[in-house]
Amino acid sequence: MGSIEGNHLPVIVRVLDASASEAARTSAVCAKISASCADPILYTDSASCLQDLADKSTDVLIIDLETIGGDEALEAYAVRCPKAVIIAVSAKGSVSRAVSAMRSGAHDFLTKPFSLDALATKIMFQLKQRRPVLAPAPVEAALPKEPIRVPERQALKSRSEISIVVQTSLDRLIGVSLQMRDVHDQIRRMAPSQAPVFITGESGTGKELCANAIHDLSDRHPNRFVTLNCAAIPRDLIESEIFGYMRGAFTGASENRAGAAEQADGGTLFLDEIGEMDLLLQSKLLRFLQTGSFQRLGDTQSRKVDARIICATNRNPVAEITAGRFREDLYYRLHVLPVHLPPLRERRDDILPLAETFLDRYSSEERRNFKGFDADAETRILSYGWPGNVRQLENTIRQMVVMNDGAAVTYDMLPMVIRDQSSRPNAIIDLSRERSRVSVPSRPFGSIEPLWAQERRIIEDALDAFDGNIAMAAAALEISPSTIYRKRQSWTARSL
Repeated sequence: MGSIEGNHLPVIVRVLDASASEAARTSAVCAKISASCADPILYTDSASCLQDLADKSTDVLIIDLETIGGDEALEAYAVRCPKAVIIAVSAKGSVSRAVSAMRSGAHDFLTKPFSLDALATKIMFQLKQRRPVLAPAPVEAALPKEPIRVPERQALKSRSEISIVVQTSLDRLIGVSLQMRDVHDQIRRMAPSQAPVFITGESGTGKELCANAIHDLSDRHPNRFVTLNCAAIPRDLIESEIFGYMRGAFTGASENRAGAAEQADGGTLFLDEIGEMDLLLQSKLLRFLQTGSFQRLGDTQSRKVDARIICATNRNPVAEITAGRFREDLYYRLHVLPVHLPPLRERRDDILPLAETFLDRYSSEERRNFKGFDADAETRILSYGWPGNVRQLENTIRQMVVMNDGAAVTYDMLPMVIRDQSSRPNAIIDLSRERSRVSVPSRPFGSIEPLWAQERRIIEDALDAFDGNIAMAAAALEISPSTIYRKRQSWTARSL
């Protein structure tokens, strides 16, 4: 976009007004914007403006409502430049007209005659509100103050390579809200440290992306980032997954195997959903954190590694301690650098930038023509509660892109669970996924589906809807992750 806060591309401003003199006067606002602007492009007819909006980049569109035939016609312009800031102007100003224009896609409204200072203020406000995600902080502020020390064969070659790491790692955590800017700032400050990081937040808020960003910005970046999901591994196997095992340590251990802790030596070990970890294993993890030493299962030799620990949970750790499910001493050992990722419903400024990012990504992947959302779809996306957070939003956009095509996502393309404003507030998933089911006539007792088969179908539907994420599927079904694992084991036994 433009040169706002460090981006050196000029801001592209387009002005549509049937009066050439009014268009020229309005375009003078470029001199008052505190950003580098390209020469403004002026239009006196709608057709040429619409054509350019469809084919060319636009950062700011100032549009006269009388020229286009009223605020109802504004939607056609908004769809063609979904990422642009749109300021509607009119000689017939009223509160109802301003509201109608903003519903049709405008970000702000001014009544003619207006001052250029007022217009410049509105433009700059909208640019800063909508686009800070495109303006990464200066590299010097994001980098650790101490020089990065890594083995020569793995050393970063130049400062420019470091800046690429800084930008790409935080770019994955999309957010323009004040809360996410604070999270970005915390990540930059925590990255150079070797202290443990404790990430909290609901499922789907991006805890693993946060952990990845911390690793990418640290001096451990050249080494491995190892992830272990404590909720997806049964309690009798998780110790061997973390610390490894020796041949013959248990039935099926046919060879020596390094665990996640060894694999992360020199890098970062990310323990996701640590609240699911068994109390006995929590004591062993505490010892490992205190000494850096551990033993593989079935081994008598102690091993020592240097791995930074980042953990995450979707539970309230203090409540877990009170309930006796989490060791207080382990909590204080891990809770050195806390990060909380707010749910999407508490940072609504991020919903549209996230939705637009996912729409661009999956439209390209699926070869669709979507360029944005119409006013009704955008309003509903912004007002919906998103109990599944960013992951639910991403999967919803992907579903709409796969199942539809057009210039803009319309309200009717939204899944019913999103459109239905009376839906259960905490509904995470429509388990039937709105598939049409043919009503089944009465049938004899012998043809009734067994309970285990019904359970399997429901659980597999949930896992499929959440791309195999056991923790999310369990939350949707209101059961524990270990229940899903036990059920899957029983299905395997039945098939043998």
